Amino acid sequence: MLNGNKQTLHRKSEPLERFIGKEVRVLSRKSTSVNNFIQSDWASVTGSAESISDDRGMLYLFPIEDGRFCLQLCFWQSDESSSGRAIVNSLRFSPSFFDQYPVETLMANQPFRFDQTTEQQFSVCAKTRMYLTQLHQTDKTTPFIRSLRQTETATHLLRIALECITIPFNECQVPACRFLAYESEREKIKEACQVLEQNLDKPLTIPELAKKVAINECYLKKGFKALVGKTVHDYHQDLRIAKAKELLKGQGLTVTEVAHTLGYSSISHFSTAFKRVTGMKPCELLS
Repeated sequence: MLNGNKQTLHRKSEPLERFIGKEVRVLSRKSTSVNNFIQSDWASVTGSAESISDDRGMLYLFPIEDGRFCLQLCFWQSDESSSGRAIVNSLRFSPSFFDQYPVETLMANQPFRFDQTTEQQFSVCAKTRMYLTQLHQTDKTTPFIRSLRQTETATHLLRIALECITIPFNECQVPACRFLAYESEREKIKEACQVLEQNLDKPLTIPELAKKVAINECYLKKGFKALVGKTVHDYHQDLRIAKAKELLKGQGLTVTEVAHTLGYSSISHFSTAFKRVTGMKPCELLS
């Protein structure tokens, strides 16, 4: 058990450094205080195609003493304006932030009910991206009003992250998504992700993918969207385009070779898909 906040808070940058990783280079970084209990960090990073991965989030929880916690949220977003770059946001909630809530209320929720240091990954959805944008918006309001707005935004981000961890199917309230309450069914969705990752050169139909992981087609579509935050097609497309960028930049293949390697029916089809995802033509990475 740790005594007071100082012994834990001196490690406050460690989760962010671990989240960013050693293979990624930090280009710029800034830190601001939302209020006395919430600290916000922002970093622009760059790296290889493998290290600049898909959007994701991570929650780190550090028990301080009985019923007291320090929590950090880290968000990774690909920088759409620049290839090979990403934006990393971090929010640190001090133990004093959680003092406003009854201990029994906290302990009834994951991950607070685990009396140990915890790391849990969650999906970055469209709503999360919107709040992250709002968090760093500048305006001409007074410092107090700006702090109130940022506090509200940070609290929304914490709520969404906890909802993703506690009830990952909460975003999709249709009856078919209730099956995600079972770990065995969520594993099938994760297995579907792995199958897509292993078949970048072969677009699979929903019936084919559902058969491979032994799940109902409707459940696959709705469950995949609820857990992953993307449709099956969009997820597979993003994986293929990420691989295409790696092949074009890292291995020096031609556009034609990459299109063929990834199973696109034509160069035109590949170029259209590539531009829709990245905003640029594949040939621009060769120049």
